[in-house]
Amino acid sequence: MAQLKTLIVDDEPLAVERMQILCSRLAGVQLVGTASDSEAALRLIDALEPDLVFLDIAMPGLTGLDVANALEGRERAPAIVFVTAFDQFAVAAFDAAAVDYLLKPVAPERLEKAVARAAERLRIAAETPADAAPADASRYAREFWVPNRGELTRVAVADIDRIEAERDYMRLHAGNRSWLIHETIGALEARLDPAEFIRLHRSSIVRRDRVARLAHDGQGNWTAELEGGQQLRIGRTYLASVRSSVTKS
Repeated sequence: MAQLKTLIVDDEPLAVERMQILCSRLAGVQLVGTASDSEAALRLIDALEPDLVFLDIAMPGLTGLDVANALEGRERAPAIVFVTAFDQFAVAAFDAAAVDYLLKPVAPERLEKAVARAAERLRIAAETPADAAPADASRYAREFWVPNRGELTRVAVADIDRIEAERDYMRLHAGNRSWLIHETIGALEARLDPAEFIRLHRSSIVRRDRVARLAHDGQGNWTAELEGGQQLRIGRTYLASVRSSVTKS
């Protein structure tokens, strides 16, 4: 792996020191500088042109997300890996085209994976003609990154069967596995392709092709029976659109 010119941005000196130590153990990383706030980070990025930036999110003044958004569209933007103590920014981080999202304290093996992902992202970018169209111009999400045992796990949207509210979280069900994501159901619905998913209720979304049949109890209450036998209540607000959608599919 070629060495990546790397910048560390964090307002906590101990966090910077730990990242410096971890980076010094990776053959693929060449540390070129550190910054303690976002304004300094942007100046150093302009001056040093790093390949990779390890970027904290919660900092005084501009946040790490502001930095990532400021870099968006640049011809030679660095790969961004967010390093933070908070998991609730994951959706916004990947909306900002982050390569990875590491939770503090960063495990050495996760850091190594993040560097490998950054190297691959940069390699693909270098081999892609500047005037090439994006491979996927869809505005809908193709994956979600969810906290799981101290790291983030990629969950492909194509694998999700249904989504159900669970207190302040949403549970993504994929086969026999499930994950919790800190996101509102409305925000998730907006990120999902309506050709693939149906809103059944204020607390549930289901993949259209998982619906086996619709049933009612004779008193105006409807349910959707999924492949596998699960039954989900259909809210009256969504009934007309669900019946129309299932009939067309």
